[in-house]
Amino acid sequence: MKYANRKPAILLLSDGTIFHGKSIGIEGTAFGEVCFNTGMTGYQEIFTDPSYFGQIMVATNPHIGNYGVNENEVDSDSIKISGLVCKNFSFNYSRVNANESLYDYFEKVNLVAISDVDTRALVSYIRDNGAMNSVICTDGTPIDILKEKLALVPNMKGLELASKVSTKSPYFFGNENATYKIAALDLGIKTNILRCLAARDCYIKVFPYNTTFQELSNFNPDGYFLSNGPGDPDPLKEVQAVTRQLLATDIPVFGICLGHQMIALANGIPTYKMFNGHRGINHPIMNVISGKGEITSQNHGFAVDREALEKHPDFEITHLHLNDGTVAGMRMKNKKCFSVQYHPEASPGPHDAAYLFDQFIDNIKGN
Repeated sequence: MKYANRKPAILLLSDGTIFHGKSIGIEGTAFGEVCFNTGMTGYQEIFTDPSYFGQIMVATNPHIGNYGVNENEVDSDSIKISGLVCKNFSFNYSRVNANESLYDYFEKVNLVAISDVDTRALVSYIRDNGAMNSVICTDGTPIDILKEKLALVPNMKGLELASKVSTKSPYFFGNENATYKIAALDLGIKTNILRCLAARDCYIKVFPYNTTFQELSNFNPDGYFLSNGPGDPDPLKEVQAVTRQLLATDIPVFGICLGHQMIALANGIPTYKMFNGHRGINHPIMNVISGKGEITSQNHGFAVDREALEKHPDFEITHLHLNDGTVAGMRMKNKKCFSVQYHPEASPGPHDAAYLFDQFIDNIKGN
């Protein structure tokens, strides 16, 4: 069999802890911040989510690869994770509309992955000790050399990554004859966000992360969208300045994840790096305006400072994470601007958070 006698492999954490496993057959090393996702499905969407750029993903679901890959279910143009750690990697798959195996999908881009890891122990360790840099090794590189290389990997705090995943030039999405025009600032946008906007009669022009306010406004949009994305939001000073200019207009603004954090920082509300972050499709959220609960998809390692937000006279909290009380949504009292820390386009509920796109359209229509 092609995948028989797979080589021993390791995951080395920056504190020196080692977890052992087996290579899936792709040799090499991969560096990044280790994090875990608690979703039971959706691994393809996770692997192609630009917000995961620079991270080694630990899958808590024990079976990865069992339903293969479908080319129409990606959330960007390529795999964005640095590497994968899982318990059971399925080389064979069973799904009628799958195009290929996950192994073949990984092999095309030489993505390093290891399986047969005690992921329950690993996740428990990360929960107790926090997210940290790590390296996957499947080629037998000596531990001492791996430690030296790992020490050179920059910490996620202070790391700007939006420029690594943003589009290099503007492009359009949707029907050009649609009722509404949306200018979307791509900080690492997910394709399904564009699908959700297009389904609501929007024609979207997606701009690079470093686009000026003048370039955005020249499109004469009915609304501005600030996308999700990877890395620390604080270094994106130019994006924060542009966000302030967007908010100075009376045009509606909607932000998701990193875009949510841009709106906060643009108004002097700080963000901070979380101990572990929220990653999964089962995160409970309370809409404090309606009193309703939502099951949400989340992927972020930074959050908006709740105390500072509560003190800001122009903002109010709209959503709270029920596990830890962190800010999950906010809106401005004097502007048609709102944002959430989670991903309504992922719809794990499955439709719990879809109303947020409708709310954006209602703001545009003036309802």
